[in-house]
Amino acid sequence: MPVSTDRSTEIAHNLAALHQRMPRHAALVAVSKTKPASDVIAAASAGQRLFGENYVQEALMKQAELQANWPEVAPTLEWHFIGPLQSNKCREIAEHFDWLHTLDRPKLVPLLANARSKSDTRLGARLNVLIQVNIDGEATKSGCAEAEISALARLIAGFDSLALRGLMAIPNPNGDLGASFAAMQRCFHALQMQMSAEFPSHTALCDSLSMGMSDDFELACAHGATLIRVGSGIFGAR
Repeated sequence: MPVSTDRSTEIAHNLAALHQRMPRHAALVAVSKTKPASDVIAAASAGQRLFGENYVQEALMKQAELQANWPEVAPTLEWHFIGPLQSNKCREIAEHFDWLHTLDRPKLVPLLANARSKSDTRLGARLNVLIQVNIDGEATKSGCAEAEISALARLIAGFDSLALRGLMAIPNPNGDLGASFAAMQRCFHALQMQMSAEFPSHTALCDSLSMGMSDDFELACAHGATLIRVGSGIFGAR
C-alpha cells in the first residue's frame, strides 16, 4: 500500500527538525493517535521507531493494518500506551504494547502483571512500566500523588513480568512548567535511590523520565526528560 510522497516528505522534514532541537539523552515517542497507519509508515521510513497511542482499540486496529500491509516494518516498531489506563483494558495493553506510561494506582498492577505473564505475543518479555504522577495535584488529571510513588514502585517491582522504568507526567500547561518539571526530576532521582536500595537488580532498569510535548519538550529535556511525546510537531494538527 503506497504512502503519499508529499506526506512522507512532510513527516520526514518535521522529524529531522525535531531531532536538531533534541539533546542526545532524549528519545522521541511519536504520538500517532488519530493518525492513519500510513503516517506511521511515513515516520518509520524516516527512521522513527517509537510510537505512542492513547486509545487501545484505535491502536490495535492500526497495528493490524500495519501487519497486513507492511509486514516487514510492523515487527520493528515499539508501541507505547500513553492514555488513561482503565482496568478493563489491562489485558490488551499487556498483550500488545511494549511500554505503558500511565500506571497510577495499585489495583491495576496485578492485572497487568498476570496478563503479561500469560501473553505469548512478546515471548515472555517484561512490560516496561512508568508511574504517572499528578505533579500539580490537578483534580481532573490522572496520576498518583508524589507521596504514593514509593509504595506503587515497590508493588510493581514485585512482579517479574513488569519492569519499572521510571516516571511520567503531564504538568499543567498554564502553571509554572519549569517548577513542575524540576519537581518531577527530584521525584525521579528519589525513585532511583529507592530502587537502588531496595531492589538492586532493578536499578539499571529505572532510567526513564517521560515528560514534555510539542510546545515544551526543550524545557522538559533541560530537567532530565529522557522520553518526549510529540504528535502535532510531527504529524500536524489533529
